[in-house]
Amino acid sequence: MDPQVLSLGTVHPQGGDSKSMLRRDFLKGLALGAAAALVPARARAFGDGSKFIPAVARHGGEWDRRAHGLRRICWEISNRTSVEVFPEARAFDLADRSLFKHPFLYFGGEGGFPPLSDEQVANLRRYLTYGGFMLADANDGSSGDGFDASFRRELARVLPGSQLGRLPADHVLFKSFYLLDRNGGRLLVRPFLEGVLVGKRAAVVYSQNDLAGAWSRDEHGDWEFECSPGGDSQREVAIRTGVNVALYAMCLDYKDDAVHLKYIMKRRR
Repeated sequence: MDPQVLSLGTVHPQGGDSKSMLRRDFLKGLALGAAAALVPARARAFGDGSKFIPAVARHGGEWDRRAHGLRRICWEISNRTSVEVFPEARAFDLADRSLFKHPFLYFGGEGGFPPLSDEQVANLRRYLTYGGFMLADANDGSSGDGFDASFRRELARVLPGSQLGRLPADHVLFKSFYLLDRNGGRLLVRPFLEGVLVGKRAAVVYSQNDLAGAWSRDEHGDWEFECSPGGDSQREVAIRTGVNVALYAMCLDYKDDAVHLKYIMKRRR
């Protein structure tokens, strides 16, 4: 399938007028359509030609351990929301300009990985600066070593001067579809998500809990990993987090408007 189908979510690698066409500005005119994601009917909230198509960062380490998880979260998004999806993730070298056609990038890994090239760093910086969103996920549940150490090292190169910080509980990501007050994943290494803001926008969200490990189901429909220590409820929170992250990547902060808050609270609780 042609990746051009994700037309409404395209981010722009060039400067000038394209910078003014970040999704946040573009989607202001689609607020009514995006709000239709709150209703159970199969509305086309993001336009006839757009689909959620996850891009995956291909780096020098073990980047491809959660293909089943990404496939499953696409299924969950399709079944729980009005968003149309393409069920297979697409892997990209971080220096590939085609990355700019995808508003959602998954950067996962198991274990440490070598430094990114200067070209990869520069391209990823442009992607994040001009509207792209990246979900980073420590598949190994590491803290201070392994994937965690490598990712923090490379993010400091990509966005120098910016630091990961705990996302506040009232951040719009936690109410973009579900109202969330807990964190999930295959593990619970951290009871919170971290993020990097570019302006008011969360350009990077980072989980050390292996979200995609909690999403993963094999070809027989069996869960690939147990979720510890919280079991099925922890897995459900991880799935809801994945749905929220996808909705945030496509809509950003339109739902930060208090106009929808009463309706959201009534429907999601």
